[in-house]
Amino acid sequence: MKTTKYSQVALLAATTFALPAMAVTTEQTDFFDSIAAHCGKAFEGTVTAGNTADSAFNGKKLIMHVRECTDTELKVPFHVGDDHSRTWVITKTQYGLHLAHDHRHKDGSEDKVTMYGGMTADMGSATEQSFPVDAYSINNFRENGLNVSITNVWHMYIKPQEFTYRLTREERDFRVDFDLTKPVALPPVPWGHK
Repeated sequence: MKTTKYSQVALLAATTFALPAMAVTTEQTDFFDSIAAHCGKAFEGTVTAGNTADSAFNGKKLIMHVRECTDTELKVPFHVGDDHSRTWVITKTQYGLHLAHDHRHKDGSEDKVTMYGGMTADMGSATEQSFPVDAYSINNFRENGLNVSITNVWHMYIKPQEFTYRLTREERDFRVDFDLTKPVALPPVPWGHK
């Protein structure tokens, strides 16, 4: 009798530990859900902070598209004019929320600088999350001569009327604000996605 009981306990423990534990906080879940609520819609943005390093965004139509949504992952392409190479990937993990930048070439192949980003370092809030650069990204930046990026922190803010993507580091503060009150026509499929 005891053997059966201990076996059941061991099986239950093994099953419990085998499941991926999601350690996102209530604030992170609320933030994630606020973005997911716009799934299937696209919105136009405007650069509201930047410098000469951000000249590639000047005069281009900036569109974010909350394109793919599951319970644990959001894929949000960021279109810059005719450049469809960028997709933000926000994932729930056992450590919090993770932000990755999926960069592709026109033929769909991965850029050598891709999937960089970071993990939330604290609980954030329902309207704001910050993602300090992670070790993978630092190594990738160094390998590709982008040492200036090794202190990057990405921030995302969401309010009922506005979504903001922001990148900060020493001597750099880039920000795009998207108007969530006016959905726009859906952009093309981002490069490398179906």
